[in-house]
Amino acid sequence: MLRVVQIQKDDERRVAVVDEPWLGLVDDFNSLYSLANSAIAQRKALSELIRQHVTDRLLGYDAIYNGESEWRLRVPLDNPTGPGGTLVSGTGLTHFGSARDRQAMHAKVATDDEQNLTDSMKMFRWGVEGGQPFAGQIGVAPEWFYKGNGGILRAHGEPLEIPSYAEDGGEEAEIAGLYVVAPDGVPRRVGMAGGNEFSDHQFEKRNYLNLAGSKLRTCSLGPEIVIDPRFDSIAGEARIERRDETGVRTIWSKAIRTGEAEMCHSLRNIEHHHFKFETHRRPGDVHVHYFGAHSLSFGDGVRLQDGDVMAIRWEGFGRPLRNAVRVIPKAAAKPIMAISLE
Repeated sequence: MLRVVQIQKDDERRVAVVDEPWLGLVDDFNSLYSLANSAIAQRKALSELIRQHVTDRLLGYDAIYNGESEWRLRVPLDNPTGPGGTLVSGTGLTHFGSARDRQAMHAKVATDDEQNLTDSMKMFRWGVEGGQPFAGQIGVAPEWFYKGNGGILRAHGEPLEIPSYAEDGGEEAEIAGLYVVAPDGVPRRVGMAGGNEFSDHQFEKRNYLNLAGSKLRTCSLGPEIVIDPRFDSIAGEARIERRDETGVRTIWSKAIRTGEAEMCHSLRNIEHHHFKFETHRRPGDVHVHYFGAHSLSFGDGVRLQDGDVMAIRWEGFGRPLRNAVRVIPKAAAKPIMAISLE
């Protein structure tokens, strides 16, 4: 599978192909967005176009990945028109493991009695029954949520914030689909990348109607995008590292899985229900859509602290995505007042 990164040094941006332990620079295009749109215009496979333009000029990947180079990693796909040209969203209750965590978070009674199930568990069951339709058919709609525009995306090595108004923050190890909407309004999947769909689970736990607000947080992607990956069953690991007086130690880790074999909704069904909305098919827009998580450290009672590092690795998706937690002090919270124009 072809793995690609976007990097930047001062005002210079480049696209590069991962060829461990090197990055091969791509000529003639300074963004994956421009490569994708050129592939659309030429009716050519994106992977073919990238291979045509990759050069033998190499950069060492280790120094860039470790933050020891003038070059730094960017998110794998962004929109040159600005943050407003990117929609970040996600689908919940797609994985069998996540349904167990959600049921525990909003538990009523652990029973098979339909009347005693939480609304979340009912929706998960609908997905099990109708989330993988036959070809040519439309399945049941999954839970969908809005994360924000491109301004909330963070790259590998950049911190994810727990804002002063938040109650908590926790990792959600996922894979995201990255898309460009073509001039004809048809969405084109550029590829997939590992991600951390960071959320406020404590706020959500108070009441499931807080889900929408709990998702409006920074989140991360990368460091690499995989062009045309397999999405059947993908193994991974999520890990939380904490530094104390004895050094850095792992306080939580779990083997995780994603892919259609691990999910109650098919990729085709998720994509249909996201892009069925006309406003989600605006030519030129970028979409980042998280496909859901298997397990959360929050579900095991972990509360993240300032400086903790969240590490997420997926087999076949390149190097792990690492982001530190940054807690904004509560003292920084101030009322936001709208000013009348009258």
